[in-house]
Amino acid sequence: MAYIHFTEEQKQRANSVDLVDFLQRQGEQLIRSGREWRWKRHDSVTVRGSQWFRHSRKEGGRAIDFVQQFFDLSFPEAVTLLLGGESGVEWNQTAKSAPPPKKDFTLPEANSDMHRVFAYLIKQRFIDREVLSHFAHEKLIYEDKKYHNAVFVGLDENGVPRHAHKRGTYTKGDPYKGNVEGSDPKYSFHWIGKSGVLYVFEAPVDMLSFITLHMEGWKDHSYVTLDGVSEHAMLQQLKQNPHLKNIMLCLDHDEAGIEANGRLKDILAEQDYMDISVMLSQYKDWNEDLKAKHGIKPIPASEHSRLVLLPQVCRELLVVCEALRAVKNPDGVAQEYHSRLKPLIESGKLAAANAESVISHLQCIAAAALLSAQHQYRQMEHPVSMERLLEELQNSYRPHQDRGWLRSKAEDIRLDLEDISRQVHSAGIRSWEDKHNLVRSYMRLALDCVKAQLFVELEVPSLLPVQGQTANFIMTM
Repeated sequence: MAYIHFTEEQKQRANSVDLVDFLQRQGEQLIRSGREWRWKRHDSVTVRGSQWFRHSRKEGGRAIDFVQQFFDLSFPEAVTLLLGGESGVEWNQTAKSAPPPKKDFTLPEANSDMHRVFAYLIKQRFIDREVLSHFAHEKLIYEDKKYHNAVFVGLDENGVPRHAHKRGTYTKGDPYKGNVEGSDPKYSFHWIGKSGVLYVFEAPVDMLSFITLHMEGWKDHSYVTLDGVSEHAMLQQLKQNPHLKNIMLCLDHDEAGIEANGRLKDILAEQDYMDISVMLSQYKDWNEDLKAKHGIKPIPASEHSRLVLLPQVCRELLVVCEALRAVKNPDGVAQEYHSRLKPLIESGKLAAANAESVISHLQCIAAAALLSAQHQYRQMEHPVSMERLLEELQNSYRPHQDRGWLRSKAEDIRLDLEDISRQVHSAGIRSWEDKHNLVRSYMRLALDCVKAQLFVELEVPSLLPVQGQTANFIMTM
């Protein structure tokens, strides 16, 4: 798309478009979720007014980057669409989807007994009776009077209730679950013991299920629920309890949980926590493991699709590297195939005719980058095998950092190539540090190509050739 100048007023107006109105007029289904709306097609995405948030990846923003991210448009295309463009559509910019004013936090009134909660958690969820009785005695679990929900209470450092999560006890259909309005996410349901171990879970039932499965000395350890995959409650407990040094991430065994494990490990490392482990349930979550133990058919675990495909992509890349090894100028190969790749991506949505070509070109660029990195290592008198470089490449991949659509991934590749060209053509003799930085740039380029290939293979599966067949590479240099 040709360059278009937008005034600051135009950009502000585009960024203020009501996303509920925008999505509904696109024919998308939205479900009210407390103070926000949940997008049914992407159930981890919530919108409110002109703001959006993707809970599984902890990212969000306003209307322009929402349209760029989920409708695969460039910045000028997104702004043009939100301003109405040639269609003359005027998107709603009022507060019609804004939530009511936030209420103060108040615990729901307690029922006179806990019959329904005990029956649900023990008979349907198989939570150990003694464990449940302990939390009930501590007034951390009770039954509300109005709806007979199980209420899981989170206390602050002074023992004052600041958070409450409600879980429906009816067994037909999907049970209700949600937080009491005004809950502080830093103080979700938890238990703090004397040992240095903190176990981290997505939800209260997961936490109680894990304890039931690992009963020995459980009160000595600490446990916290994240109310999803947000880090706030975990960091709060670590701040309040400096004796907690060993962190065990016990999130769901699915794509969202696996991504959250990686993201939380990065956050903890930034906070100088080094003793971090991941424990995965055998099935979808810890309660499914508990159900299986009692003879109930469990929901199976699901691996991360990109991590499953990644080893195959790297194996195919090794074949391409061998095919290109005789080329004397791998940097030139990368630039040439990028020039061919650009029009394929910018032509619009992928078609069956060009999807295979996109993958082929991405593999050639990545292979050329790896060969260049290997050459730099030899110049540094530190030779490495291509198998070692591919192992490093595979280990560096983080699914929670792999965001954006094909256009943004193509832009990353373009910027990588510009950065490499600047370093290669800089005047003077390269120092050891310069060579090391150049190696990092080559490896980043290879990784960005792999990310783009994973996107094409997984997001457009019907357009691709049979997986496992390495594309034919025709060198016309």
